[in-house]
Amino acid sequence: MFVYLIPALFFGWSLGANDAANIFGPPVSSKLVKYRTAVLLSGLFIVIGALLQGGNGMETVRSVSAYSWVSGSMSVLAAAITMTIMTFLKVPVSSSQAIIGAIIGMNIFGNNSVNWSVLLKVVAAWVGTPLGGMLFGFISHKSFSPLFNKIGSIVMQERIMKIMALIIGCYGSYALGANNVANITGVFVNQIGVEAATLIGGVAIALGVITFSRRVMFTVGKKITPLDPFSSMIAILGESLTVWVYALIGIPVSTSQAVVGSVLGTSLAAGHGSISKKQVLKIVIAWINTPLSAGLIAVGLALLLKLFGITF
Repeated sequence: MFVYLIPALFFGWSLGANDAANIFGPPVSSKLVKYRTAVLLSGLFIVIGALLQGGNGMETVRSVSAYSWVSGSMSVLAAAITMTIMTFLKVPVSSSQAIIGAIIGMNIFGNNSVNWSVLLKVVAAWVGTPLGGMLFGFISHKSFSPLFNKIGSIVMQERIMKIMALIIGCYGSYALGANNVANITGVFVNQIGVEAATLIGGVAIALGVITFSRRVMFTVGKKITPLDPFSSMIAILGESLTVWVYALIGIPVSTSQAVVGSVLGTSLAAGHGSISKKQVLKIVIAWINTPLSAGLIAVGLALLLKLFGITF
């Protein structure tokens, strides 16, 4: 059994290494929060979120198709390879798109069908996620900036921003664990149960954050638009709200899509006009490439299994 779970540990580690930028990237890049503090808090609250609310999304991933140990493991492996490649390219991407693309690719040659009604619900959430992030980012900035601007002391402003950055970062990490853990171990729920799946997935994500997140930490915070410390904090709040709402609904979504939308919404609310269209386009292209790449890798793995006569 453990051998089949190794790709899930790999996938969770890749997700954590990639998606930490979506939680603490802006405050770390603006020096509100130290990198070491960010990764330790993020890892802790990812596990808590996975354990407390990770089960909602498990049902959605489980319902996309039927999985054997082999097909589930190979689907996760294809998604993990895709995420790792994107991480080395320093591009934040969607674990949800990676696992769904991999599941479809594996089922092209497999014996199980895809539940298209569930799949369409997930794809619709891909569209709604950046829009939700933009909406929450815009509204949050408009709501909180007048209150923040009333604080006369610069020293007090800095103290409040640091405290809020930590609180919102922990909340964002909780939302990440609650939402994205289903992408890691959702295909194994029927074999190991929800509690074990959420624990294994949450720990794997946390390890990725702690050990290998520095590489993409500054991408979201600086390259999309130059955010001031207050706006960066609001951008994480907008992203966190979006991801948490989808966790309640039970649909795993992309924290990358949510934070990019929130950064743009926050930037518009703050009156910033220097959005890097090139960087946004690069990330959008990656969103398209992710499910396609994961699907192709899964097809390759499926062909190898058939070549060696392994049923899945």
